[in-house]
Amino acid sequence: MDKLSVMHAFRRIVERGSFARAAEDLGVSPALLSREIKLLEESLGTTLLTRTTRSMSLTDAGRLYYDEATGILDAVTHVETRIRDGAGAVRGHLKVNASSSFGQTVIAPTLPEFLEAHPDLRLTLSMDDRVVDMVEGGFDVSIRIRPAMPDSALVARRIGTMRQRIFAAPAYLERAGKLQTPQDIAHHRVIGFLLADHLTSWTLSGPSGSIVVDLDPPVRVGNSLVLRDLLIAGQGVGTLPDFVSDAPESRGDLVRVLPDWELPAPEIFAVTASRLGMDAKVTAFLDHLRAALRP
Repeated sequence: MDKLSVMHAFRRIVERGSFARAAEDLGVSPALLSREIKLLEESLGTTLLTRTTRSMSLTDAGRLYYDEATGILDAVTHVETRIRDGAGAVRGHLKVNASSSFGQTVIAPTLPEFLEAHPDLRLTLSMDDRVVDMVEGGFDVSIRIRPAMPDSALVARRIGTMRQRIFAAPAYLERAGKLQTPQDIAHHRVIGFLLADHLTSWTLSGPSGSIVVDLDPPVRVGNSLVLRDLLIAGQGVGTLPDFVSDAPESRGDLVRVLPDWELPAPEIFAVTASRLGMDAKVTAFLDHLRAALRP
C-alpha cells in the first residue's frame, strides 16, 4: 500500500464528502477507492469512515487520521515546492513583525541594502510593542526579545543577545546626585518600561554578586524609544537595551549609571509558525539581520 497515495485519497474523500466525487477528481473508480480505504482500515485495526447509502461521516479515529494526514501531505507539498522553486530564489511576500524600537533602530536601517539585493521580494514590516498572534496576522517571522521563549507551537531561533543597562542624562545626575550603589536607586526618579519583566524589580549582577532592587516607578511608558527620550530630557534613570542606548551614549546625551551593574541579558529570537523550516525569503532576511547584529 502506497501510504501517501492512500492519505491523499482519504483526504480527498473527506473534503469532497463522497467516494464518487473523490474518484472522479483522482481519475480512478469508486470501487478502487473503497477497496483502498478498507485495506487502510484493516491495517489500522479501526473504522475511519461510517457509510450508508445516503451519507458518510468520520469516526473519531477518522478525524484524527484526517488531521494528521493533512499535516503530512502539506509538509510534503511544502518541501517539493521549495525544491522546485529553487533554494536560492528569494521572492514572494515577506511579512515581518517586530517591536517599534527594534524595528526602527535595527531593522529599518538595514532594509535598503536587503531590498536592493532582492528586487523580486515584497516586504511588509509591522511594528507592535505587544506580542501579536503570528498565525492570525499572517506573519512569516516575528522578532521577539525575551530572557527565554516559552514552549509553544511556534519555533524560536536565537539570532543574537542584547545588553540591558541603566542610564541617565548628565544634567539629571548633576541635579539629583550620582548613584554609588544599587541601593541608591530607591532615592531616584525611575522611568519604568511597561512591557518589561523588570518593571517593578531590577535584578542586578555586579562585582559583589546579584541584588534585587524593588521599584515603584512614578513614570511608566510602553515604548523604549519614548523612555530613551525621557531619560535624555533629564526626567530620571531607567534601563535601556543596547540597540537603543548606543547612539545617545556615544553622543554623551546619556551616561551609564552604576556601570559595574547590569540586568540579565535577554536573547533576540526569530519566531516562525512552522516546524517545516524556513523558506528562502525568511532565511535571507534572518541571515541579513544576523549580520547586522554582529558587533
